[in-house]
Amino acid sequence: MKNATVKEAAISKQSYFTEEHQMFRDALRKFLEKEAIPYFEQWEEEGLVPRSFWKKVGENGFLCSWIGEEYGGIGADFLFTVILNEELCRIGFGLGGLDLHSGIVVPYINNFGTEEQKRRYLPGCMSGDIITAIAMTEPGAGSDLASIRTTAIKDGDSYLLNGQKTFISNGIQSDLVVVVAKTNPKAVPAHKGISLFLVESDMPGFSRGRKLKKIGLHSQDTAELVFENVKVPAANLLGEEGNGFYHLMKELQQERILSVVGAQVAAEEMLRMTIEYVKEREAFGLPIGKFQNTQFKLAEMATHVQIGRTFLDDLIVKHMSGEELQKEVSMAKWWISDNARKMAPECMQLHGGYGYMEEYKIARWYRDIAVVPIYAGSNEIMKTIIAKKLGL
Repeated sequence: MKNATVKEAAISKQSYFTEEHQMFRDALRKFLEKEAIPYFEQWEEEGLVPRSFWKKVGENGFLCSWIGEEYGGIGADFLFTVILNEELCRIGFGLGGLDLHSGIVVPYINNFGTEEQKRRYLPGCMSGDIITAIAMTEPGAGSDLASIRTTAIKDGDSYLLNGQKTFISNGIQSDLVVVVAKTNPKAVPAHKGISLFLVESDMPGFSRGRKLKKIGLHSQDTAELVFENVKVPAANLLGEEGNGFYHLMKELQQERILSVVGAQVAAEEMLRMTIEYVKEREAFGLPIGKFQNTQFKLAEMATHVQIGRTFLDDLIVKHMSGEELQKEVSMAKWWISDNARKMAPECMQLHGGYGYMEEYKIARWYRDIAVVPIYAGSNEIMKTIIAKKLGL
């Protein structure tokens, strides 16, 4: 009951959630308590969230709830995506592959796809029959997207796709991958030669490399992808040829907001569990929460967490109204993720030796949070964007 009270208090402060949103959250939470929480540790050990779980999430209407009624969805607003992200992250970042699919990858198909592409793929994405991934990063190209070397050269009514991608979330199980490639390797500037393609897993020449071992996010499968003369039909071009970079930039605002949601939830969860622990753990005849050092550290963290939540809530409202928020989202991405990363060792320290034990969730948060300042654009890139927006 104590945990539920803390969570409900946090949720009630987010005034933009309606009764309908809360009903969705309640139903999702009950579903996850039954279908995810009892098995999550097993999935962490196995390094994979099973497809059967994806199917259950889809069958219960939690995946891609924003998809329009004409494709079988309910046309829900962005807050339903936020709720899915929050509730999955509270269990563990290893479930992030579902967030990626539902809130980041599938919107590319909805926003830039042809009518035929939407009708072909969106229903399966919503049901969990189709698992998606997006392949941007390469062994030699991360934040500098214009330097990618994967090519897709026009060959009649198809494109020949060649290249390698790495650090691809959902890479092992994905049925459909949005691949970033250069259709014009000689374009000046280079980013004007980038296009997006929908590549199906059974296309000849498409193979998966290593399933990558990571410090954290153990149950989220991450892989290398290899494309060797993959014949991609021209009908699988996503959006306009040569405009892939601009399509990516348009969607990055939502991707980064959702990465901030995860970081904020991590900070809130680490704070919650640490407060509970220091109230119960005794040393020298007192709960360690009575010691001034503990109180000061938690007071500071609680303040930072509240500032982060206020900033994030404001961004979500503005994003839903259609505002361009590149500077503000970059600020939130670096500050909130950096705050969560700084909190992790402080919270672990307050758990003492138990914090280093796998049975305590703070150990997993300590591992998982390390990647958040890196993905969705590194925090160093975020500061570069902010500086440019300041006219520097």
